[in-house]
Amino acid sequence: MNSQTKTNSMTPFSPEVQHLHDLLAQQKSAYQRYPVPTAKERIERLARLKKVLVKYQDQIADAINQDYGNRSISETKIGELLTCLEHIKYYSKHLTQWMKPSKRHVGMIHQPAKAWVQYQPLGVVGIITPWNYPLLLSLGPLICALAAGNHAMIKISSASLNFGQLLENILSEAFPQELVAVVTGGGALSDAFCHLAFDKMIFTGSTNIGKTVMTAAAENLVPVILELGGKSPVIVHPSSDLKEVAQRIAFGKLWNAGQTCVAPDYMFLAKGKTAEFVESYTAVVHEMYPSLANNQDYTSIINDKQYNRIQSYLEDAQTQGATSIELNPQHEDLTSVRKIAPTLLTNITPDMEIMKNEIFGPILPIMEYEKIDDVIDFINSRPRPLALYYFDFDNARADYVSQRTHSGHFGQNAVLTHVAQDDLPFGGVGASGMGKYHGPEGFFSLSHERSVMSIPKLFSIKFILPPFNKPFVKILEKTFLR
Repeated sequence: MNSQTKTNSMTPFSPEVQHLHDLLAQQKSAYQRYPVPTAKERIERLARLKKVLVKYQDQIADAINQDYGNRSISETKIGELLTCLEHIKYYSKHLTQWMKPSKRHVGMIHQPAKAWVQYQPLGVVGIITPWNYPLLLSLGPLICALAAGNHAMIKISSASLNFGQLLENILSEAFPQELVAVVTGGGALSDAFCHLAFDKMIFTGSTNIGKTVMTAAAENLVPVILELGGKSPVIVHPSSDLKEVAQRIAFGKLWNAGQTCVAPDYMFLAKGKTAEFVESYTAVVHEMYPSLANNQDYTSIINDKQYNRIQSYLEDAQTQGATSIELNPQHEDLTSVRKIAPTLLTNITPDMEIMKNEIFGPILPIMEYEKIDDVIDFINSRPRPLALYYFDFDNARADYVSQRTHSGHFGQNAVLTHVAQDDLPFGGVGASGMGKYHGPEGFFSLSHERSVMSIPKLFSIKFILPPFNKPFVKILEKTFLR
């Protein structure tokens, strides 16, 4: 297939865009020359990736820190680097088994044929990465792609300038460009990348941009895995220990300063429980972050655009009557370091901007409820979220909520950590995305499940050829069409 669309083939490209098309053509040509890498070769490719990740771990964390202004080094190493290394270990262990053909049943009228499913690499996979977890969301899909035997091109967010340049250098040390290539830059380059004729594309980002990516991919009928976001709610049963809940919610909400697609976005507490939760949450946050401005563990908002967006949500909520509880132990001015203090919002109404949009920041709106069915109705009236979290150790009540709602993930008594569970698929549903990766699903999503049927020599088709007045046809009709 030509790497350019029919329309684009008649249009001159800028040198940067032409380079994209040349890269894709190079990767497709390389794949065609050797389309079936063995399990041993795939495992060796993953080992090369692991080697450079370990070798350059400090430079990676530093580059991401520079892009943010301040990004916790520990959050990068634990949340991104360690997770990638665990993914590599997991796929290296299992891909040999997954590559084996899957034998399938053959119906009696087709005997003595044999049938199976063969798992082929797709070819070249395009990976579009956001800025919030630039390492994990670049290399997580890449690990799946390499395990499935594919080549890959990775488009790094223009907000991750330092990291993108470093990743390009690191991966070029591990792989030739015809196997793995990194693309940096924004604007026209991002648009052109979405229009390339990949064999599959993985996009992680906002719902609105996801629609644009899918529209562009449709020009070449490129299938797309969309990993989007949404407002992931938390429901807390009145029997829960709010001190424990506060600790777990604070971890998930404030990791990366809330700039996480599966972060708890807003929460429901039983009527009359808000004051107790605020007290517990405040104590936990002050212990985690006794100061904010110069605290290297508390991450900045990535850029002015995102900072101003979150501040506008806060201002709108306060204007409409919300009560804001800012948890800033030292009462520091955080503007110059582009940080937003952990904040709780009460007296929330659904028509506030903060309840209409994914927050992607350290702000937690709280609402109260009397009946769980009212909460379920509220959640079901909104776009389906990437995650839904329920706190309650009663499994029957948890099942009640789980069975009556939809979300990419349902978490009971835990938030965020499911992303790092190697054997679980990751992905959304509806407005929060389509398609899965991680786990076995990552391998199979990036493989072509090719059906194969083999007919032996002794099989004869003459019995079902016209004219259809043969005794065998009559037997078929009487035996099977009933």
